[in-house]
This record gives sequence, structure tokens and C-alpha cells, in this order.
Amino acid sequence: MKRVTGIGGIFFKSKDPERSRNWYRKHLGIENGKYGGTFEWRHAKDPDKKGFTAWSIFDEHTTYTEPSTKEFMVNYRVDDLEALLKELRKEGVEVVGEIEDLEYGKFGWILDPDGVKIELWEPNDEEYNKIKGETNMSE
Repeated sequence: MKRVTGIGGIFFKSKDPERSRNWYRKHLGIENGKYGGTFEWRHAKDPDKKGFTAWSIFDEHTTYTEPSTKEFMVNYRVDDLEALLKELRKEGVEVVGEIEDLEYGKFGWILDPDGVKIELWEPNDEEYNKIKGETNMSE
């Protein structure tokens, strides 16, 4: 079974998210909107198919990354979230919460050995493009 297929997003906390967003916009050119920024890319085996990697800054008090106390969370793209979570449970990996099925994909969470929360995402890139494509970094 294929496990991770790529990085779906990088999320980190900030004491002043707006200041940080402005700094990244000014100095690194990372445009970001309501959901942060997105970087568009093409699938290597199917160049007509678009993919996206999300980038977002959260307020330092966000509960989204709990139970982790770390300042960041990485989102990994996967092909079959339900099968992967089933396999990870068998291997003794701590699964956090329940699968969320949204219009732009399915999400699940695990903890690594250091307590870092990892988000696993089975994307629906076409819907993701409609919802978050407003901050596409490749255009």
C-alpha cells in the first residue's frame, strides 16, 4: 500500500499571525488569503492534473494542532486515507479524532513519537482549486 504521496501543507503558529503573513508576503512573495496560501503544481505522471500544497499561519492559541504542543503541523497527501489509518492503527500508531470528509478531501490525524500532530489528507484537488485557488502561488 502506498502511504504518503507528497506534502499537502505546512501550518505553523504565530504570536501575531497578521504581522507574519505580511512579512512573508513582503519578503518572500507568499500571497495568502482566508485559508493561507497555496502552491500549485502538476502531477509527474499526469501533467494535466493539478495538485496543491497549502501554507498557513495560525494564531498561537489555535486548538487545531492539539493535542500536540508543537509550533507546527505538516499535512501529508495520501491516496487512501481510510486504509492507511486502519494500517497505522494495526502498527500501534496513535490516531487522533475521527475522519473528516469535506468537499476538498478527507482528513485524518496521527501523532508521531515526539507528539507532533500530523494531518493526513486524501485530496480532491478540483474542489480544493475552487475553494482555495484564490491564493494560488503559481499564477
